[in-house]
Parts: sequence; structure tokens; C-alpha cells
Amino acid sequence: MHDISVIRVLDAVKALAFIGDLSMGQPTDHSPRTGWLAARLAAQAGLDEVQCDVVKEVSLLRWSGCTANATGFSDWLGDDIGGRAAMLAMRPDWAGGDAAAAQVGAAILPLAQIHCEVSGEVARMLGLASATQEALRRIFESWDGGGFPDQRPGRDVPQAVFMVAVAGDLEILSRVYGLERAQTLIAQKAGRQYPAELARLACARAAAWLDELDASVAQRRDEPMCTDAMQLACAPEIVADVIDLKLPWMTGYSRRVAETAAACCVRSGMSEEARRSTYMAGLIHGMGRMAVPNAIWNTAGELSRAAWEKVRLVPYWTARAGKQIEGLAREAEIASFAYERLDGSGYFRSSGGDAIGREARVLAVAAAWVALRSARPWRPALSPDEAAALLIGQAQAGRFDAEVVKATVSAELDDFPAAAEPERARSPKAGLLSPRETEVLKHISLGASNKEVARILDLSPSTVRTHVESVFRKLECSTRAAATLKASALGCI
Repeated sequence: MHDISVIRVLDAVKALAFIGDLSMGQPTDHSPRTGWLAARLAAQAGLDEVQCDVVKEVSLLRWSGCTANATGFSDWLGDDIGGRAAMLAMRPDWAGGDAAAAQVGAAILPLAQIHCEVSGEVARMLGLASATQEALRRIFESWDGGGFPDQRPGRDVPQAVFMVAVAGDLEILSRVYGLERAQTLIAQKAGRQYPAELARLACARAAAWLDELDASVAQRRDEPMCTDAMQLACAPEIVADVIDLKLPWMTGYSRRVAETAAACCVRSGMSEEARRSTYMAGLIHGMGRMAVPNAIWNTAGELSRAAWEKVRLVPYWTARAGKQIEGLAREAEIASFAYERLDGSGYFRSSGGDAIGREARVLAVAAAWVALRSARPWRPALSPDEAAALLIGQAQAGRFDAEVVKATVSAELDDFPAAAEPERARSPKAGLLSPRETEVLKHISLGASNKEVARILDLSPSTVRTHVESVFRKLECSTRAAATLKASALGCI
């Protein structure tokens, strides 16, 4: 479906910044504010315009790899969102209280490797400069050589890494503790996390910069963060793929919802603009999912009332994204209706009837159709016949639009002959992997271990390991998350 639309790199970057801030337990303006402060710091430190642009891009994409290691943080800390928020705020007990530095380092290293590889890959896919890619691949390195993923000495780490680290600390710590305490904490990290002179410069200018930043926000003066590279176009599917990395069993879900919704628009005779908007809404309708910890999504039984309230806010956060990303405002509004129902029983608005537009009705059915036919921690996948029967029953009960249900399920059930629909575009490199490698990658991208893949495909674990190594070599990556991201973009899976 790459023919449907492209979006500005700027809008993709803003969407990824929004996703990242939610994932890290931060206010959704954290990354833009960090970018503003980092740009000021870079200019004050004497960086030229090209270097300042790198700092801006790195600030906004710093957390673009955090969906990819959410599972790891959830396994380690229990709450991937709250745990990371506590880590960024330097809470004394964020890692569980008495954990030794060596234990924390051993736990963080693989998570940092995943994050850095994915964020660097995101920058590459967006067409950003190699300097931005490199900085993102080193984003957790420190000045004293004790950082991640490679413990490189500060002189071998891009300057942008330290500019963004200081700015990020200033933004978070001043908000959480106040400016004076923030300056003290930054001074404590000086010479270790980032160069001492950079920390001193930031602390000296911090009060004036924060006042200026707050005044700009209050006066609704949006200082441009757009670089020349961000004015170009990119494929919107990258946003969907990053969203889906949060939960392994969601791999490919947002793309399938978008494609299903767009195909329904074709069969229903809707306009090309409606098809485009609905497709885009399908890609981004899961943005708000980042605000809910993985432990809730992985609950096998019934959700508690408190957990369910968090889930109900998913489309609210998606709607909020549209308020901050001008280029996706209409699509995000449609996307925020994905869980509304015609009888008013949906969420978060409890809208019903004519308040739900045609595109939103299509998206709601597409999301349900794809989800029902996918395995979830709380139930197995339904067959097409079972899913269709359930949707038809829901339409008869007044929850879904009956005509939309008919048009959606028609592609796979003989009862409703399907109209021709466009095929998803594939990269020339889609044949890079062998059929067996593709099969193995599909399973590991959904969270299966090598042993589980071996059992499913009736192979030996060593054979599976060989295929995985070959996949990594061909895709030029070293983590499953990065392989999933690259393979999705290439159309391999």
C-alpha cells in the first residue's frame, strides 16, 4: 500500500517522538522541549548549523527505539513505563532498591543494544544524515567510557549525544525536582555522563532558557524544529512498525489493519481521499497503546478495573497525538474512533450513531477483524468463519455498521464476492531472505524463541540458530527487533 501516501519526515518524527515520550512515561511534549533546549545548548557551545540540525533530530528521535525493548524492561522491572520514568528521574530505588551497579549494567546492556540499533535504523529509513544515525546508535554512551552499548570513550562519541543527554536531564529533572535540585544532579553527572564544561554551560543558562521556553509555549509560539532533511517525504508505515514493536505478538498488526481498511474503502466505492485517510488512520491508530504497560497487555485473564481504565484511554492518547502533529491531525482523529461503537458502548468518547463517520466505521471493523484472527495472550486466533460470524452478530446487535462488516469480510468468505483491491508494494530486496529464513523470521518476530520455532517447524535448534544468524547477516543487524523492523519495511514479512 505504499502507493497510497507519503508523509513529511517531520510528521513521522513528531509521531515517533510522541510514541517515545509515552513509552518512557514522560509528558508528550518532553522530546520537543528537550530538542529546544539542546538546540540552544549546541548553538551556545559553538556548533555550526549542520551540527545543530543533528542535535535537533537526535533529540526528537532519542526514544524511537524504546518500543523495541519494552518487553525486556517489563520482564526486568514489571512496569516498562513506570520503571523507565523512574530511571530518567534518577529515583534511588528505580531498579528495585538494592541492585548492584554490575547487576543493573548487565540488565541494561542488551536493552540498550536493542534500543540503539532500532533508533539508528529508524533514522536511516527516514533518510536522515549518517551523523544523526551514528549519534542515535551511541545515544547511551557516556563521557567517561562507562556507557552503552559499547563503552566508548567520550572522544569517540558524537557531540550530539552529550548535548541531548544534558538537555534531556535538564528538562526532566527541573520538572520533577525544580531547577536548583536539577542543577545539583547535573553537576554530579558532569565528567561522567557528559563533559563537565557542557554541564556547567547548561546549568549557567538553564534559568533563562527554561523561562524563554515556557514563555514560548504560553504564547503558542512554535519555534521550528524542522531541519532540511525533515522537509522531505517518507513512507508512513515506519510509524506503524515502530508502534507494533512494543508487543511481539503485535508484529504487522497496524499494517494489516490499514490494508484491510483501505481494501474495504475500495469495495465500498469510497473516494481515493477517504481511502488514503482511512489507511493512514489504520497505521497510527495504536499510538496511544504506548501509554499502557506491557504487563497489562499480556494479561491472560480478565483485566482489573484500574487496568481497564488505562486501556480505555488508548484512543484518547491517539487523539492527543493529532493535536500535536499538524500533518496527521485528520488521520489521528479518525484513528481515535477505532474502538467506538455505533450503539455508544465503545471508548473513549462513548460516541454512537451519526457521530461516527464512515471512515471511522471502516477502521473500527478492520481493527476488530484483524485482531480477532490474530492470537492474543488471552485467546487463540479465530478462523475467518468464526471472526466473520462474531462481527456479523455484533453488526446485528447494532455495534458495527453492517454494510462495512459485509465489505470487510467479503475478501475471504464466499458469501460476499470480493472486488479487486491493490496489492501491497514490495521492495526489490523483498526476496533477500530464503523462504525458510522468512518463515523463521516470522515466528521470532512474533516473540517465539529458537526452541519454540524449532518445535513449530520441526527443525533442530541448531538449524534455527543458523537461519537466524543468516537473517541477521543479510539484514545487517544484530537484534530481533531491528530484523523485524527492516524485514517489515522490505516486505519480507
